[in-house]
Formats: sequence, C-alpha cells, structure tokens
Amino acid sequence: MRHRARGRLLALMLLGSGAALAGRPMITDDARVATAKGCQVETWIRHTADASEAWAVPACNPTGNLELASGGARTREDGASRFTDNLVQAKTLFRPLTDEQWGLGISVGTVRHPARATANGWPGDSYVTLPLSVPVQGGGWIAHFNVGAVRRRDSGRDLGTWAFANEVRVREGLFVIPEIFRADFGRPFAQAGLRYEVVRDRMQVSAAIGERVHGGERWISLGVSLFSPPFLP
Repeated sequence: MRHRARGRLLALMLLGSGAALAGRPMITDDARVATAKGCQVETWIRHTADASEAWAVPACNPTGNLELASGGARTREDGASRFTDNLVQAKTLFRPLTDEQWGLGISVGTVRHPARATANGWPGDSYVTLPLSVPVQGGGWIAHFNVGAVRRRDSGRDLGTWAFANEVRVREGLFVIPEIFRADFGRPFAQAGLRYEVVRDRMQVSAAIGERVHGGERWISLGVSLFSPPFLP
C-alpha cells in the first residue's frame, strides 16, 4: 500500500515534466521548451525512508515549438527493483519566456503505472498543466506559476493541481529554487533546491529536499540534466 501511494505521488509530481525550470528534481514547470531542433535528457534519483526511485526522461523539440518527452522510473524497495512509472508528454508555448517578458505554455500527457494492477494500461493518469513564468529584475529572479488537472485512471477521480516557485540567481550559473505545490489530495508539498550549470547550456546538476506541509512524506533528490545543440533535420 505504501509503495502504491508513493507511485501515485511520483506520477503527479511529474505533471508538466517537460523542460522543468530547474531540471529535475524540481517540480514546478516553466514557459520554456528544449532547444529548437535539439534534445535533452533529465535524470534524477529520489530517496525516501522506504524506497529509492531512479528517473530518466529524454525529450526533443523537432519543430521549434513542440517538445515531445517519454521516460520512466525504476523503484527499489525491500531489496527488490522494478519499473513503476512510464511517462509520455507533449509541450508547446503560446508565448516564450525571455528576460524581459512573461511566458505561457501548455503540457499534456499521461503517466502509466505498471506496478498498479488497476492502472497499468494506456492511457494512464492523464493530465494538463499551464505554466506561466514572469521575469523580475531582468531575469535574475523569475516567478513560475502552474495550474492544471489530472484524471486518475484507477479511481476515475479528477484532481486540480497547482504549483508556485521562485527561481533566483545568486551568482552566475547558480540558482536557488524554493517551491510549493499540490500534487495529491490533502495537504500540499514544499521543496527547496539548488541548480548549478556545470557547462553553460549543456549540463546542469541539481539537488533538493522536500516534505508534505505540516509533516508527512519526506525525500531528498539529486538530478543531472544534459542538453544538446540543434542537430535534428
């Protein structure tokens, strides 16, 4: 039962996965997509008191304004390891984010849970997310807002989702990102993380700690994101 609850939470936390503002393991999405005609891959490990999940989500932008992503997670718990989540997502922008103007986009996708007997087919938990990003101080500080919804396949229930994050540059290549989000029924979740650009526009590393507000689930995460230059025809 605990494993199923975690799998459900993780699937919801992937809402708006696409080009996440901090690269995973942060949750709040932004009004950006992968480089036009390029690809990226986000990988991260999330560890709780009972299990560890390893995620990999590759994505490409073949048209310049349509990011297509597909990935999944493998979970290790009680000495056993198995695939627990599969993600498919598309994301586009109505207005791209710049240092001087706000941006708005939309992500739609589905997350399938092979480990859950009642939700292991396609489509899985279907979702939609609208990310809005607003720059402050010439892009040195960006506020990100998400609203959306998810349809739970196993229960047939709908859940409204939201997220808010601040992306604050503390020096060149280093960002602090606190966020709060609703990704499950009940109390929201809070997380704080760091992102560092190891190689500008090519490689980022990130780390985060989080928990449910007023106590509950706790986790730590580490992530690596890689970005290619344009190469698609």
